[in-house]
Amino acid sequence: MNVAEIQKTTEQKMQKSVDALKADLSKIRTGRAHTGLLDHIQVDYYGSMVPLSQVAQVGLGDARTINVQPWEKKMVPVVEKAIRDSDLGLNPATSGDIVRVPMPPLTEQRRKELVKVVKHEGEAAKVAIRNLRRDANHHVKELLKAKSISEDDDRRAEDAVQKLTDRFVVEIDRLIVEKEKEVLTV
Repeated sequence: MNVAEIQKTTEQKMQKSVDALKADLSKIRTGRAHTGLLDHIQVDYYGSMVPLSQVAQVGLGDARTINVQPWEKKMVPVVEKAIRDSDLGLNPATSGDIVRVPMPPLTEQRRKELVKVVKHEGEAAKVAIRNLRRDANHHVKELLKAKSISEDDDRRAEDAVQKLTDRFVVEIDRLIVEKEKEVLTV
């Protein structure tokens, strides 16, 4: 492995960390309804656990309501129970063959708790980025020990990895600030 490959793989891994953070942040709910909120809910479908999206159509009724329409009528109570038992704190209501999931407005205290969660997620992503920087620098040092690169190349490679790290940390900070603003908006 040479320096360019190390930098390329490190950049790809850092991008994956940022993408994972984006996915985690999208699950943190604000006052508005969005279908991505129910993505991780698993439903018992004839003895096997499957994602909600595989047994029902999930859509928005209005800005504060998610409509879930199971494809089989007997799945309605199962879907309702899965949503109620999830860690989202939602209280679905069934009307006919549609499960309506109203989004309760967030209290000020809950908003502050969500901001703490957002900051924690951001910090975890930064730690992942720093660990990737450490690993990349370790690989570069091994190349130096093996006399595959010069000390100047080593220094340049470490500088490049640090610039990558800085760029992704700034991106994470930007995502965190956006999500905080979104959570705190009433």
